[in-house]
Formats: sequence, C-alpha cells, structure tokens
Amino acid sequence: QVLLAESGGGLVQAGASLRLSCTGSGTSWFNNYALAWFRQNPGKEREFVASISWSGGTTDYADSVKGRFTFSRDNAKNTVYLQMDSLKPEDTATYYCAARHYSGTRYSYEYNYWGQGTQVTVSS
Repeated sequence: QVLLAESGGGLVQAGASLRLSCTGSGTSWFNNYALAWFRQNPGKEREFVASISWSGGTTDYADSVKGRFTFSRDNAKNTVYLQMDSLKPEDTATYYCAARHYSGTRYSYEYNYWGQGTQVTVSS
C-alpha cells in the first residue's frame, strides 16, 4: 500500500515562494510510481498542476504554472518536491499529492493513492 503525506503549505504574499513536499511510505515500490500534484478550492473541480514520471525523466505542467513551478523527486528519500515561485493569489488552494503505478496522467480519477492535502494561501 502507498501512503502519502504532504507538507510545506502556508500563508505568503504574492511573489513569494513555497516548497511543498510529499513523502511516500508503506511500500518499497515508490520508485515505480508516477507522482502528481492537484489543487482544489471549495465548490470547484480538482485541477491538475504537475506530474512526474517514475524515473523522474519526464515532467508535465499545467499552463497556469509552467515556468513558475518545478517538480522534482528524490527516490532515495521517497519524496517529491514542488517548488513554487512567483506565487499568485490564484494559486491559493488545497494541494494534494497523488500516486499512480508507472506512468503519470493529467486525470485525477486515474490516480489510486492520495495524501490529505496541504493548504496554500497567497495574499495580494
């Protein structure tokens, strides 16, 4: 079983940076899972943010965050990181980490494992 836990959220001003972390446990197969970040606000659909392949060789970013967010993974630590720079108020959301065996996708329903979320709030 894959267990995920996010951390690193907080309250910052526009233009600031945050780094989110997602750590997996409960499995020796972490290296074989693609990881993704989604975000969601109350009453709105869950939005794809970024994904990274199991090898770390391929990343995919939503247009809204491309050039500002960087997704990386450290398989030795069973951890992925989302470096968020130049944050905007519209980035405010609960951010969720998700995992899927091998290949990553942009569709939340194709991910099997989810963390509890970490809140990111960006003030203007």
